[in-house]
Amino acid sequence: MGWDAWTTIGAVGLVFGLLAFTKAAPDLIFVGVVTLLITLGILTPQQALAGLSNEGVITVGVLYIIAAALRETGVMSWVAQQILGRPKSVRHAQFRMMAPVAGMSAFVNNTPLVSMCLPVIDDWSKKHQISPSKLMLPLSYAAILGGVCTLIGTSTNLVVMGLLSADEHLKADLKMFDLAWVGLPCAVIGIAYILFFSGWLLKERRPAGRQFGDPKEYTVEMLVESASPLVGKTIEAAGLRSLPNMYLMEIERDGELIPAVSPQESLRANDRLVFVGIVESVVELQKIRGLKPATNQVFKLDSPRIRRSLVEAVVSSSCPLVGKSVREGRFRTNYNAAIIAVHRNGERIRKKIGDIELQAGDTLLLETHPSFLEQQSHSRDFYLVSRVEGYSTPRHERALVAGLIFAGMVVAAGTGFLSMLHASMLAAGLMLITRCCTSTIARNSVDWQVLVAIAASFGIGQAMETTGAARHIADVMLGVAGDNPRMALAVVYIMSMLATELMSNNAAAVLMFPIAVATAMSLQVNYMPFVMSVMYAASLGFATPLGYQTHLMVYGPGGYRFSDFLRMGVPLDLIMGVVCVTLIPTFWPFVP
Repeated sequence: MGWDAWTTIGAVGLVFGLLAFTKAAPDLIFVGVVTLLITLGILTPQQALAGLSNEGVITVGVLYIIAAALRETGVMSWVAQQILGRPKSVRHAQFRMMAPVAGMSAFVNNTPLVSMCLPVIDDWSKKHQISPSKLMLPLSYAAILGGVCTLIGTSTNLVVMGLLSADEHLKADLKMFDLAWVGLPCAVIGIAYILFFSGWLLKERRPAGRQFGDPKEYTVEMLVESASPLVGKTIEAAGLRSLPNMYLMEIERDGELIPAVSPQESLRANDRLVFVGIVESVVELQKIRGLKPATNQVFKLDSPRIRRSLVEAVVSSSCPLVGKSVREGRFRTNYNAAIIAVHRNGERIRKKIGDIELQAGDTLLLETHPSFLEQQSHSRDFYLVSRVEGYSTPRHERALVAGLIFAGMVVAAGTGFLSMLHASMLAAGLMLITRCCTSTIARNSVDWQVLVAIAASFGIGQAMETTGAARHIADVMLGVAGDNPRMALAVVYIMSMLATELMSNNAAAVLMFPIAVATAMSLQVNYMPFVMSVMYAASLGFATPLGYQTHLMVYGPGGYRFSDFLRMGVPLDLIMGVVCVTLIPTFWPFVP
């Protein structure tokens, strides 16, 4: 083995070490190591940049846009609200969450899926007083378990498929649901394990953000639209009874007030609902289909609602509107902003927005054009101006269109009528054309860091293959496994699993792929069992937060510690290893 092979192995070890023991961004690590390999002449620029044109990488990026469109049209929120319901226990809550999440993850890439589900599950846990630590890690696990059931469920599957397609010496005819032969048993067994053992293995934690309450409560008025799907439903059935950190204070109906609203009270068209709650809950309230802000000023602003921001502004003593009512001061005309709610030192202001007399120190929740922040950030009229993150007005009227486009993509890719890349690109284009998602949101939705890291890792994998490093590692593995293909398969699976736990799923897949193929070639058996072993093992990492992007996403909201992942994930890693190594040769035999 030459110096270039040893250098490449050293570079891979450097990647492992930096990912495992530093906080450096994965994309910077991979790009840096690829740059080193180019500088040393081990990789040509063409080899290093080949990952940028890989079908799997492009498909992952396009799926982010489709997930953003489903989120922006409210499809994902509606599905979650319909499915989650009212759990009877923590175990029941886990099942009601994991089963649909695993199902959805088979068709929506799991990273954007978890991103969409996080706020929904967080609110659901608050509403039913369940510790988020009992739900967040199972959410990540369920998304991973469902993702290994189809070709589009995880970015790892697409990356490995891209590697197979890029090698002219390898042939792969994987269809959309071929992975379900092994993935479905893994999902069923994995979910059962979580349900039965999480009560003992998963400790109750409190995230830092929940240890302190938000004393700033707003009074906000919402109007039930005439054609609202909420009309005729009771407060409880409409989901307005147990909103997290918010409650329905009263209803104004035909000039009469209904205080202490009963959960069995039925909603009518044009009911004016008065809520009291924190700003995060006000943001979620704006997204409920069939409710709109009670103030007409919102609909008189210059810009369309989809382009607006939610802003908090504290009125200063020098504001010319102090002492005047909102209506008298012509707030909307002067600032091109509509007041949605007002907070005043914990005092509940029992007046309509237009009748409230502004005082210095009042905190206003405004719906306005994004330029308001720049225009008023240094104004003497406000002490403080800040944007409320996470606010967007769902395009409910486009929900059916988005759902049909997504269903069409799944059918076209699942039946083999179109390739996954073609189907996803067509679906993303239709989402933009039908305005289910704006071009700005589409650009912002793509996780470019993940894509750059995946593309750069292809270059390292290429170096492993061309220098003979992969073949040398394969020979070492065969020395351990002997001539037994199943033992060699188990070794490949274990190495891939350890790699994904220490670095990342996509990097592990790219680095282990040439080793797996080289192992099969040395044994003179079918390479597909070994490739599938890498595909499953690189996704099914549960024991560390580094094992998958979704683990890092739930780490903070769940209030977890590293030990929580080890305690819950190590047994699950071992169980999945036994299932995969047992079943893979059944469906992808060593001798085709």
